[in-house]
Amino acid sequence: MRDRIQLTGARVVLPTGTVENGTLTIEDGRITASADAPATGRDLTGHWIVPGFVDIHVHGGGGASFSDGTAESALTVAAAHRAHGTTTMVASTVTGDLDDLARQAAVLAELVDDGELAGIHFEGPFISPHRCGAHQPELLRDPAPADVRKLVDAARGSAKMLTLAPELPGGLDSVRLLADAGVIAAVGHTDATYDATLEAVEAGATVATHLFNAMPVLGHRAPGPVAALLEDERVTVELINDGVHLHPAVLDLAFGSAGADRVAFITDSMGAAGMGDGRYMLGPMHVEVTDGVARIAEGPTAGSIAGSTLTLDTAFRRAVTIDGVAVEDAVRALSANPARLLGVSDRIGSLEPGKDADLVVLDADFVLKGVMRKGAWVVEP
Repeated sequence: MRDRIQLTGARVVLPTGTVENGTLTIEDGRITASADAPATGRDLTGHWIVPGFVDIHVHGGGGASFSDGTAESALTVAAAHRAHGTTTMVASTVTGDLDDLARQAAVLAELVDDGELAGIHFEGPFISPHRCGAHQPELLRDPAPADVRKLVDAARGSAKMLTLAPELPGGLDSVRLLADAGVIAAVGHTDATYDATLEAVEAGATVATHLFNAMPVLGHRAPGPVAALLEDERVTVELINDGVHLHPAVLDLAFGSAGADRVAFITDSMGAAGMGDGRYMLGPMHVEVTDGVARIAEGPTAGSIAGSTLTLDTAFRRAVTIDGVAVEDAVRALSANPARLLGVSDRIGSLEPGKDADLVVLDADFVLKGVMRKGAWVVEP
């Protein structure tokens, strides 16, 4: 007898809409349409079942960081976010010395090979000194294609995304290099004009790294990168929905302009995610977390917001209960869209037969009650 689990009675969010009193049958870690054999039943009446969340931009959690450079720390981060519904994640690094980043990539690539991570995202050091945010200014550099290639090669096929400022010398050539290598070129931490951003998109950039944050504001005479990234249908826009990085009206603007199929909610979280206030590290930077808000503690960028302490279950709940986002659209932003962007929508991102049994169980108030990854309970409802 093969292992079967049957979940019944819940509202199940499918690509075609929400099914009331739905049933999901899981066999050997995958969703199956078959329910013609005995199954271990679980009545989830009064709950929602949504696909497992996919985070394409996360730096840390559980007191650890991907930039720590050890497999132990990386696994701690992964476990912390899985407990909050993120069943797939891309490990994001922070600006550092190229050799250090290459060493970090080698460690993370092993975990990608093992199926613990979905890839590596290099955020910096190829970003604007005028929009560096929580990145250490003295470690920034122009995106010379040779340096970009060094990081991509260090990831041994696991590089999924690299954020750069396309207006810097070498920026457009590096965007083309990334596109040719099958790595997502993301525009972020940039001082680019509207026209320069359009050039980057034409060169192959397809993601806006945490749109609105670490880039010029949307102006009526100088629209800057925000307008260019929102208007182009080839671009997926990342949004940090923690109530700190974006005003709800701005979130609504992004959804209304880009459409629900082009939004990806991310955490951009650092080590304090899933933890409490206190002192943490973000790469080489000391960060102070107060009332859940992370800021650089010292140095020339002291006071700058340093990522978030967000988890994606909170982003989901906030979207549907505060921001007025439809549940189905929130699922697109948290699961389907990032899965498609990563090229893995054949396996994850929606609740369909044949796909991995990655799912999140929420109560009627959208509070997380259960998490399943590949058919095994991470958090049992």
